[in-house]
Amino acid sequence: MTSLLGRSPTALDRISRVSADLEPPFAALDAAAFETNAHELIRRGNGLPVRVASKSVRSRAILERVLGADLTAAQGFAGLMCYSPSEAIWLARLGAQDILMGYPTVDKSALATITRDRVLSGRITLMVDDPAHLDIIRDAAGSDLVKPRICIDVDASLRIGPLHIGVRRSPLREPGQVAEFARLAKERGFRVVGVMFYEAQIAGLPDSNIAVELMKRASVADLKLRRGEVVDAVTDVVGSLEIVNSGGTGSLEVSSADPVVTEVTAGSGLFVPTLFDRYRAFTPNPALYFALPVVRTPTPAVATTFGGGYVASGPASRSRAPSPVAMNTALGGLVRGGLKLLRNEGAGEVQTPVAVPPGSVTIGDRIWFRHAKAGEVCERFDTLHIAEEDGTVTAVPTYRGEGKNFG
Repeated sequence: MTSLLGRSPTALDRISRVSADLEPPFAALDAAAFETNAHELIRRGNGLPVRVASKSVRSRAILERVLGADLTAAQGFAGLMCYSPSEAIWLARLGAQDILMGYPTVDKSALATITRDRVLSGRITLMVDDPAHLDIIRDAAGSDLVKPRICIDVDASLRIGPLHIGVRRSPLREPGQVAEFARLAKERGFRVVGVMFYEAQIAGLPDSNIAVELMKRASVADLKLRRGEVVDAVTDVVGSLEIVNSGGTGSLEVSSADPVVTEVTAGSGLFVPTLFDRYRAFTPNPALYFALPVVRTPTPAVATTFGGGYVASGPASRSRAPSPVAMNTALGGLVRGGLKLLRNEGAGEVQTPVAVPPGSVTIGDRIWFRHAKAGEVCERFDTLHIAEEDGTVTAVPTYRGEGKNFG
């Protein structure tokens, strides 16, 4: 076990020091680590604007830290990528002027609100990849005179024969397919302003072995060629594009290196959850943690905390579970090492048992965890407690704390 003595303080050291009087459970963010991560995303974007993925943040106050008070652009960040149309409407009404929907929607009420409002329709670009999306948007708009802004989602997965490597998103893949869809949209009165490519097999997959690294290289080569062909085909139909969006926290370097890309997207890299611990492109710098209180010690080697079942979305596996990383104890302050979830219980709805060094923890101590994904943990807390660089604590609401639930 390691104490703070004799080494430089980390983000968790700073958080632990300033949050000693807070009652767990709570979530806390280190401002210095967050700021470092923000600058790192900008650097890795290689001069392109970095659009912020709101789903990986889920706190308006935190979004303002990177995009400014008007939620639009600051430093090297520009624009939001939202996951819900209701979220997009809320943020646009708060001042955000450049919102790209990251996913299609069939929410007719929200679409009507967006398309029938001159300000909202100018600030929010809708994502589409199917003629049915055009039908739903047009019906919601209520008039053929309305010209909604749309971006076409293009499949960026890698295909080797019958093998599909990546996520299942858009049915549009080949340049001719995308161009024909863009032609249809233009003929129906839509403003085709962009195309998006999300290469999940690069951005969302840790560099765990040589097979993964080889797959990523093949995917980069395939996508660079096909993305240029798609952009050329679409511009031949609709003219120049405002947006050629690509990337994620794990692939900013390769996306920004493509000259046809106009912007990259990232969000998880601001907090750096555990799923980003094994990437070679950057050094993880965790900024967000949550603390749970020890409420019982069933054996000297097990400490049971209150709550903790904050399991991330994705394939059900150990990689989606929260990770215990340190503890505050009366015996040794903040200590690390020797903590793990129990295989047969995992993280529980009301309690989470954690294996600890024998005799190291007593009732009333706290155990610190990291979440597997970034913004999702904010759905569990009303407040984020920020350890500021001047040693003070600022409390800001999450979406949940502002009474917002966007699904």
